[in-house]
Amino acid sequence: MAAPFIHDELILGVDEAGRGPILGPMVMACVALRPRKAASLTRAGVTDSKAFAGLNAHEERQRLIPKIQECADHIAIIVVDVAEIDRRCRENGLNRLEQERAASMIERAPIARRIVCDGERLFRPLQARWPHLEALDRGELKHAAVAAASIVAKVRRDEIWGKICRRYAPEFGDEIVGAGGGYCNPPTKAFLRAYIARYKRLPPEARRSWPWDFARDLLGKSFDPWWDVPDDRPQLALFSTPSESSYPSVAPEPTPPAPRPSRVAAAARRRARPEPPPAS
Repeated sequence: MAAPFIHDELILGVDEAGRGPILGPMVMACVALRPRKAASLTRAGVTDSKAFAGLNAHEERQRLIPKIQECADHIAIIVVDVAEIDRRCRENGLNRLEQERAASMIERAPIARRIVCDGERLFRPLQARWPHLEALDRGELKHAAVAAASIVAKVRRDEIWGKICRRYAPEFGDEIVGAGGGYCNPPTKAFLRAYIARYKRLPPEARRSWPWDFARDLLGKSFDPWWDVPDDRPQLALFSTPSESSYPSVAPEPTPPAPRPSRVAAAARRRARPEPPPAS
């Protein structure tokens, strides 16, 4: 089999947006760039998505999307919904979830000379599979491919967040729904408390796996945030190693079959049987 073709110039950047909010999904993205195109994006203003601030931040990031699409050899986006985040956080598996989604994007991307992921501790385990992968903190500031991925992910996350805001703003007011961006800050807490007070439950966009102490007085002491989150633990136990499983690590010895009686013993048993009564 021929060796896979590796683009000698291509650099693949991976980043996410929306890991921390208490409301809404997380979005991951990857962007593949050649050096000249990367330099062009840097001159156009592509940088860490968090560097854009103010009321027009979303529009400024959105303005760069056509330029990124024009320059990139490859772009991919994965939206990780709230239900998936909660299922994995139940087992403290958010990092593993991000690693799996990043690996999925890398597998489907062109084979690049370099892979740069934002997050040294988070993505370092992927180096076992891709030795040329670089896991870097603040990766958006170190290569335009990561910066472009951060903008692509953030724009998509903001688009979804905008839909959530339009759903609730008419009832609760945009000043508390939209102002917090879904992060666990005073405006978002105010919206969630108002929602819980009215409907006696969490909104469907809420992450059950995040702390809810700020609304405990409204939810009650018996509130169970996991009541509507599927529990994957019994399924996962089926794939655990014997030492981790509740099943016995050694199968019980089978019961040996009873020995067949010899011909002498069988004849003796026949002689010992009582004779049937004579026919009348």
